[in-house]
Amino acid sequence: MSFENLGLSDAVMEGVHRAGYTEPTPIQAQAIPIVMEGLDVIGASQTGTGKTAAFALPLLTRLGGPGKLRCLILEPVRELAAQVEDTIAEFSKGTGLRTLLMHGGVGYGHQLDALNEGVDILIATPGRLLDHMGRGTVKLDNIEILVLDEVDRMLDMGFLPDVRKIVGKCPDNRQTLFFSATMPPAIDSLAKWALREPREIEIGQRRGVAETVSHAFYPVATKQRTELLLAILKETDFKSVMIFTRTKRDADMLASTVKRDGADYRITVMHSDIKQSDRAKALKGFRDGDFDVIIATDLAARGLDISGVTHVINFSVPENAEDYVHRIGRTGRAKQEGDAFTILSAEELSFATAVERFIGQKVERRKLEGFPYVYTTLLDDDAPSAEKLARVFNRRPAPKRLRRKR
Repeated sequence: MSFENLGLSDAVMEGVHRAGYTEPTPIQAQAIPIVMEGLDVIGASQTGTGKTAAFALPLLTRLGGPGKLRCLILEPVRELAAQVEDTIAEFSKGTGLRTLLMHGGVGYGHQLDALNEGVDILIATPGRLLDHMGRGTVKLDNIEILVLDEVDRMLDMGFLPDVRKIVGKCPDNRQTLFFSATMPPAIDSLAKWALREPREIEIGQRRGVAETVSHAFYPVATKQRTELLLAILKETDFKSVMIFTRTKRDADMLASTVKRDGADYRITVMHSDIKQSDRAKALKGFRDGDFDVIIATDLAARGLDISGVTHVINFSVPENAEDYVHRIGRTGRAKQEGDAFTILSAEELSFATAVERFIGQKVERRKLEGFPYVYTTLLDDDAPSAEKLARVFNRRPAPKRLRRKR
């Protein structure tokens, strides 16, 4: 199948050719015809499979030319919203349609000016959109197409009440599109309320790890975690590497430590305490090759289109098994090969077991040749399974029985 067979408008096809697209990905081939019919869609597909174009191309065709605010695309974080706005701006150059990116962390001036001039497509995060709705500067009365992108992450971040408020202000006869890398059960109630007889599209395994990614756990004593990470970096021939931490504090600490180590790395940091302009610079610099190491929280784990990442390192095992899939999915994209390493210590065994259950496979344990390991039972070749160790580690001692006095 080619894009020419999907019924897209001539103006949108110009954008497709300009972007260098040749053949639609599976999610695009299945979703575009359904969206073109005006039907509701639930689309689940792994990160890096072209979900944005799957809804952007048909909605641009359906909207036609400029008019009122008729399309709302809701994103969980600013970086994703900016990425989607860039993609739509590229595809819509020949359509005359006007887009507006709306998120917090910046002033209201540009957003108000654009709203006064007229907007057809609004790409927004929930918080700033609700601010504008409260001020009366945005009305959703004429929305024809509503896109909820990365729905699972919006729910994870606690946005469900905000999403319900926003959806409730849109017309009942709208077309609604859900797109996400995963579709956990928690989404079902929202989908039943917000969508009408949706068509479901699922590409690949919702819990799977891409076949192009080689991934492994590196067991180590807790006090050697940072030392092992520095050694892995030195022994790894990487072009670009993403290092994920659980907390913002860990990201800042690790960046300082790696810089002090004296290696010739170009490092940047990305988390929610960094102001928006600096986050944008960090992401752009990493994409453009100005930085070869980015140390980030899960803010950068989902949805962001960062190509060419050769390696991912988890400084610790994610507490949420789904986050493991999203993190290591930053490499091995677009059928390219990639490597993902996760540092594992004893207190994280239950998390490691949860990851293996979630992805349905055992994760290989590896040792770094020549590293001066401090002893931990995790390094024993005949050590019990991670699942058994996790049960032992988490087992609480039984309460002592009091003897009766005779």
